[in-house]
Amino acid sequence: MSPEKTTEVYIDGASRGNPGKSGIGVLVIRPDGTREEIREYIGSGTNNEAEYKALIKALGYLVAKDSSKVKIHTDSQLVASQMNGLWKVKDSKLRILHSEAKKLASSLPALEIEYIPRENNAEADSLANQAIDRYFND
Repeated sequence: MSPEKTTEVYIDGASRGNPGKSGIGVLVIRPDGTREEIREYIGSGTNNEAEYKALIKALGYLVAKDSSKVKIHTDSQLVASQMNGLWKVKDSKLRILHSEAKKLASSLPALEIEYIPRENNAEADSLANQAIDRYFND
């Protein structure tokens, strides 16, 4: 994918307690440099559920905005590997989320999902944690 024409998206899910209070963070960087942030408290769940819910939120947003070329970066090796067909989805709850994500992903003309190290995903991680903090501090 050509970087100058690709929408770059960073996603993260956070769970305090695993399962516990969970939030998602999505950072969308458009080809023109415009940045859009999504942070949302999602209730109680596991870290892997939160990671998938961040992906689903990002995909739904991108489909609604008629995005064409998209590259999603995640620090969840599980989500990246399952979405890319490298690992099987064994957990029943994750199977449902995976199916929803695949359905949304099929609506995008060009999509790449890439695993990145946690330190390269600090902004999305911060958004996910802000979602939890804001929910309990408001």
